Amino acid sequence: MSDTRKITVAQVGVGGFGGERRRRMRATGLFDLVACYDLNEKAMEQCRKQDGARPVGSFEELLAFDGVEALVISSGAKFHAEQIIAAAERGLHVFTEKPLCSTPDEMRAILEAQRERRIVIGVGHTDHSSDPVSMKIKEIIDAGELGRVATVEKTTAHPGGWHIEPGDWRGDPEKNPGGMLFQCGVHAIHELLYYFGPIARVSAMMRYDVHTTQTADVACCILEFASGLVGTLNAYHVTPYRHTMSVFGTKANLYRSDRYYHEGTTLLMQRTHLDNKHEPEVPVDVDGADDPDGRGTLTGMESFHRAVREGGAPYPSVVDGARAVAVVFAAEESARTGCAVEVPAVGEA
Repeated sequence: MSDTRKITVAQVGVGGFGGERRRRMRATGLFDLVACYDLNEKAMEQCRKQDGARPVGSFEELLAFDGVEALVISSGAKFHAEQIIAAAERGLHVFTEKPLCSTPDEMRAILEAQRERRIVIGVGHTDHSSDPVSMKIKEIIDAGELGRVATVEKTTAHPGGWHIEPGDWRGDPEKNPGGMLFQCGVHAIHELLYYFGPIARVSAMMRYDVHTTQTADVACCILEFASGLVGTLNAYHVTPYRHTMSVFGTKANLYRSDRYYHEGTTLLMQRTHLDNKHEPEVPVDVDGADDPDGRGTLTGMESFHRAVREGGAPYPSVVDGARAVAVVFAAEESARTGCAVEVPAVGEA
């Protein structure tokens, strides 16, 4: 019988996407948010009204709040590493938004802290093992319906780069490596890892001159998977919104297109005929594809709760988060050096 006792949590960063994270915690019914900290006092007041959490005056006060078992981190990515490690030093479990951290050194420090303290660290990537569309795609690939997969193309893009203000960490190349590849490309990488396994090597080119920030406006990556599959991942931060994936196989192609945020997903299949007859794209039915709560976003938190209460690793875990950013770090090195870069293996927590 599962242990459904609520986890008492504190949260840093409760406005912006932090508000969405709070909504998702409420939807699970598994968390009791008792304290919050944010630089924005209005966001803290909203959190107090919606969740009953007590606003505090500093991050240190948040960590010391009586009775807290876990810290939820919805602050900017530049703060993730230091906040994760500070929580670990107090023996608190952690659920952090993606990306996990900004540098390889931070990644190694987080993994070491998790090993030493034996805490649970969950990461805010989609739980593809419970997301209806992702599960359907993997089912189709694994069943051989596409034949032998020849390649995969993934594109993630939106115009957020135009809204980066002076002083924002998103404009700092030290804290936003690869630009859009770091901010949203890690989601794409995490998804590709779910379908196709580890990425062994990456070759990348980046463009920095479209916008005024010093971070990459365009990142074009060639990914070599450990299985031998070769694919591409493109990330743009200065164009209209577009999130798509195409899987090309000898028997059929599969096309995924995600509309904005919770507006749903389109999944199409196009079969191959050796007589060169053109076949149209046909919709693939997926139960739950337009779930407004997004089960893959809720079940990741449910998995975190289960790992804290019953043991084991959550999915997505700190290792999953590290595997995604490790590809980004390798891509940035490749763009800088002009050489293909091996992606270091990241072991189990």
